[in-house]
Amino acid sequence: MRIVRYHAFGDPDVLRTEEADLPAYGPQDVLVRATAIGVDHADVQRRRGTFPLGAPTLPHCPSTDVVGTVVATGDDVQGLAPGTRVVVWKARDAYADYVAAPASRVLPVPDGIDDAEATLLGSTGRVALNLLRTAAVAAGDTVLVHAGAGAVGHIAVQAARRLGAARVIATAGSASKRDFILSLGADHAVDYTAPDWPERVTEAAGGGVDVILDGIGGKQLVTDVRLLAPYGRLVVFGGSGGDTAQPDLPVLDLLGMRSVIGFSMPAVLEHRPRQAQQAVRDLVRMVTDGSVRPAIHARIPLTEAARAHELLEQRRTTGRVVLVT
Repeated sequence: MRIVRYHAFGDPDVLRTEEADLPAYGPQDVLVRATAIGVDHADVQRRRGTFPLGAPTLPHCPSTDVVGTVVATGDDVQGLAPGTRVVVWKARDAYADYVAAPASRVLPVPDGIDDAEATLLGSTGRVALNLLRTAAVAAGDTVLVHAGAGAVGHIAVQAARRLGAARVIATAGSASKRDFILSLGADHAVDYTAPDWPERVTEAAGGGVDVILDGIGGKQLVTDVRLLAPYGRLVVFGGSGGDTAQPDLPVLDLLGMRSVIGFSMPAVLEHRPRQAQQAVRDLVRMVTDGSVRPAIHARIPLTEAARAHELLEQRRTTGRVVLVT
């Protein structure tokens, strides 16, 4: 089978298509023939060796969401017969024709959702829903989503409304992205490159913000805290902005009943499994009934993975970039 790996950190051209054996699978695993593979900004950071949580061991093939068809199952697997169309969330060695994964990380894909869109039922969509659940979004809340045109952000913008948010604001750096965010139903789209973007958010919110979702990180986290209303919640879930410096957060800024929560999907799975399971059910229902519309920016052949990474580095994408086999 084909697999895309890199043996050194660097520009997109370090990605190489190679031949490999089919992945081994155990009694509790499934073997899936991939048709669509999500590409995440974290893949780009790992390839450059700049991922905030550490660089991967080389050679490396990214781990991400994969949609395809079950071709074989381990002896202990039930309910996932060969021929079942599934999404595997955070499959190891995912840029490949075949992936093996524990059956617990596999979800049948409902009819009516195409393969590329279904990749967003994996970790990306689950993160978006669990961010909102962690923030305890309630009816009447004002929600701010940074990078609202991204893979996680565009799902969160739509789901926030479905969960009862009265006002949804999102940030993006280009006019086309802001138009895209508004087309999803956001009330306001703010240019985060403008020096006065915090004032624009405050004006759009009519005061403080109840919930902020921030996957960009860096120095703006201090500004985020100061944008919160009393009892507001800031949920931090990444550092896609590339600024790995941890800002000094003045404790006095939290005294207005503001809170900061560091989000980790593995921690949710371990300590709040019911929340994680409910988020999956909610996500499938929202996508199936059309209240959340997964957006695919581009479908690119597996052998052109470098081009997919280039698109993400240009920061012009709306929704998700997907590799197809």
